Amino acid sequence: MINIEILVNYWDMFFEGFRNTLVASMIALVGSFVLGTIIAVFRIAPIRPLNWLGTAYVEFIRNIPLLLIVFLFYLGFQLGGFTAGTLGLIVYTAAFIAESIRAGILSIPKGQTEAARSSGLTYIQTMRYIILPQAFKIVIPPLGNQSINLVKNSSILGVVAGLDLMYYADLVSSQTYVVFSVYIFVALFYLVITIPLSFIVEYLERRLSASH
Repeated sequence: MINIEILVNYWDMFFEGFRNTLVASMIALVGSFVLGTIIAVFRIAPIRPLNWLGTAYVEFIRNIPLLLIVFLFYLGFQLGGFTAGTLGLIVYTAAFIAESIRAGILSIPKGQTEAARSSGLTYIQTMRYIILPQAFKIVIPPLGNQSINLVKNSSILGVVAGLDLMYYADLVSSQTYVVFSVYIFVALFYLVITIPLSFIVEYLERRLSASH
């Protein structure tokens, strides 16, 4: 049976963890989107060193555990748990977002880039005003899925005392010796974030399909 008293008696801790999870996820989502866009542009830029840098980043980050990246910031740079976990999420998720955006960019006909360049726009202006806006619309579904994955991956903060839901759940569980109810409530708090995100992604997909 689920012990409702656990949620009532430790509401402050649950809510604090929920708030910190939400804040970390929002910061990481914005940060990884910005960084991922930069890396995606590097990967298709007409400058070889940037290509190599973008490719090296994606291939390296995608093939190592998220936990290792978080530990690098937490132990290597001696950052606080919340900061280390959030930065780890940014760096890790950016690699996957970069690949999604790169796929979107490559799906845009090359003639649009050539036309923009011949009209006097620089490479950066072409990306900013012509290519990227179209690419973002195309990759809304995978970007939405990455957003949901990021929220779930934010539980990594609990490993480095990041004051998130998992961190406070462990505290409550250790103080009360109640396990099942505590983590059921944590799962529900995560659903409060991920279910609305899923609906938003589905809505954007429908809007995108209707516009074509």
